[in-house]
Amino acid sequence: MHTPILCAVIALVLWTFVMWLWLYATRIPAVVKGGIAYDPNKPASDFMDRIPPRVRWKADNYNHLHEQPTIFYAVAIILSMLAAGGGLNATLAWIYVALRIAHSLVQATVNVVMLRLALFVAASAVLFVLSLRAALLLFGGPAA
Repeated sequence: MHTPILCAVIALVLWTFVMWLWLYATRIPAVVKGGIAYDPNKPASDFMDRIPPRVRWKADNYNHLHEQPTIFYAVAIILSMLAAGGGLNATLAWIYVALRIAHSLVQATVNVVMLRLALFVAASAVLFVLSLRAALLLFGGPAA
């Protein structure tokens, strides 16, 4: 079943792969240039501490894209299964994706924490509204 909300889901999945590529496109040259070797007998944090911050930011963001967005994927797929993946729900999904991409770009380039926080809070609010709309449909409340 195809509903518009699934396009937003796939867009965020593809963005996650963009960040994955960006992570390795910057990490591998930094590791080679810095002569940084991974020692499996030491904590992974030891390896990460030797990678320049501007390079680590991409990895940090890639990890963040595997945290809260998993809730987005579940909610969006549920809305799609309930035939409620169009209209306002699809619009909210695209707003969430845009905010997460903006968050990625800020974190991966300038890493201004207060701007990142503002984007994260805005995305979280959108996801909360989307989740409430799904809950209303599932638990028999007013049509979302």
